[in-house]
Formats: sequence, structure tokens, C-alpha cells
Amino acid sequence: MNIFAHYRKRLQRCLALLMLLPLVVLANPDPATGKRLKVGVTLHPYYSFVANIVGDRADVVALIPPEANPHNYQPQPDDITRAMNIDVLVVNGIGHDEWAFEILKAAGNRDKLPIIQANASVALIPIGGDQDGAKIVNPHTFVSTTAAIQQVFEIARGLGELDPANASAYRHNALTYAGRIRALRAQFMTRFAGLDLSKFRCATTHAGYDYLMQEFGLFVSAVIEPRHGVAPTARQLATTIDTIKKANVRVLFAEKNFSMGLAKPIEDATGVKVFALSHITGERYSADEFETAMRENLETLADAVEYTQK
Repeated sequence: MNIFAHYRKRLQRCLALLMLLPLVVLANPDPATGKRLKVGVTLHPYYSFVANIVGDRADVVALIPPEANPHNYQPQPDDITRAMNIDVLVVNGIGHDEWAFEILKAAGNRDKLPIIQANASVALIPIGGDQDGAKIVNPHTFVSTTAAIQQVFEIARGLGELDPANASAYRHNALTYAGRIRALRAQFMTRFAGLDLSKFRCATTHAGYDYLMQEFGLFVSAVIEPRHGVAPTARQLATTIDTIKKANVRVLFAEKNFSMGLAKPIEDATGVKVFALSHITGERYSADEFETAMRENLETLADAVEYTQK
């Protein structure tokens, strides 16, 4: 009996420990359990993409201030702090946000932080209308609908791999968001269907709209400012004016908020009509900024094409 009593007491102690185990687990939770992903982004469009993909299941952190010009951005101390507190970074990765890697290096996590290359599955095209004839990859894939949708799915896939618990929700949200972008494109495809695009000729003050033009079968005859922020020389400007005249260009697209001043002398010298397109960089980050800016761009593009029909 003494032996049975001994084992009974041991069994009782074991059962008591098992009953306490859940309390121990609750008192010392696994840090990875239930953690909200902090997704860093480099550009305004990617903020919209990620915000729509993650919904309320993760936090979106913009790496640089909303009013900053990403073309010639110089990293600041606050950027480094933000870079140290994100779990993953979504980047353009093909020339539009090289400063992001400087920030990561300064933050000490360049080789540790997961990077989602938004353009990993996008068919890239060179900058159009470059006077030097150089074949340089155009990084402005986000100023489009088709390439934007491809990036949305690539980002959702990458986030799902990092956050499997929410992967299904990310895929669902990406499909819903892509559906809205497709509907926007379809609306303007219908409008363009009744227009004669064969004689449309345009020039731009910045090589940021080739992907958008390509979607509608339009091409850029001349780019006045192939490198953003680098003003054309007098010779380049004269060459551009000559190209515009010879190509019978009637429309010049200037970059809203940046290069309207550059367009004025071209307008005066050639008689082209100037239209403003958004580069989708602004003073705020929001989930709806991409859709709002793209709708304005498509309206402007359609108005420009209709102008040339007169």
C-alpha cells in the first residue's frame, strides 16, 4: 500500500503541474505569436498597395516623409530610426529608391531585413524618347494599371510568405484591390475605343509615363528631361523643340508639381498644348492615393487624345 500511496502522490503532483502549465504559457507568451507585421514602403504608390493588401492585419510604415521628392532624396536620421523598427521593406528596386538601401545600411539591417522586390514579375521597358539613345530601364512601373496589379500580387505573395497566418487574407484583399484597378482601366478602355490613336504624338517633360502610355497603345516621341532633376542643356532643348516640330507633336505632358515651369518655353516655341500628369508623389500617404491619382491621369490622357482629334 505504501508503494501505491507513493505513486499516487507523484501522480497528483504531475497533474497539478499540468494544470499550472497553461498559466505559465500565458504569463510568458511567445514574442512571435500575435505580432503585427510592420511593413515598410519606399514610395507613395506602395503605401497604397500595401495598405489595401494588409487591411487591418498589419501596419504600413513609410520610410521617408510624405512631402519628400523620391527622385533625389537624401536620407535623414529619422529614416534610420524607422528602418530599425520594420519587419520587411517593399521596394521599387529598379532605380527609383536606391536611397532606401543607404538607409538600411545606416540602420545596420541591410543584410538582415527581408526585402520584397515589387517589380520581380513585371515586364520592364526602357525609357522612351531618350535623346542619347541609351537603353535605360524605366523604373516608373507604378504609374500604370497593368504593372501596378502585377506588383500588388507580388507584394501580397511576399507578405504571405512572411506572415502565413494572414496569407489568405492578403490574397483576398489583393484580388479585391486589383479588381478595382481593372475596373478603372476598363472604364477608360471603353472611352479610348472610340478614338483614333494612329496619329497621336506626344512629348513628356519626364520619362515617367511610358508604362501608362503603353497600356493604350501610345508612345512618347520625345522626353525633355530624361533624368529627373537634371535640366536639359540649351542644345538638348533645341533638339527637343526640333523633334517636336518634325514629329507633328501636339501634346506635351508635364509632371504635376515638378516640371510645369519647364514646359512653358516648349509650349511657347512649338505651340503644343500642355497637360499635367501625376507622378503619384504627394504630401500624404493614403490607401486611396493611387486610385485617385490614376483616375486623374487617365482622365488627362483621354482629354489629351480627344484634343488631338479636333
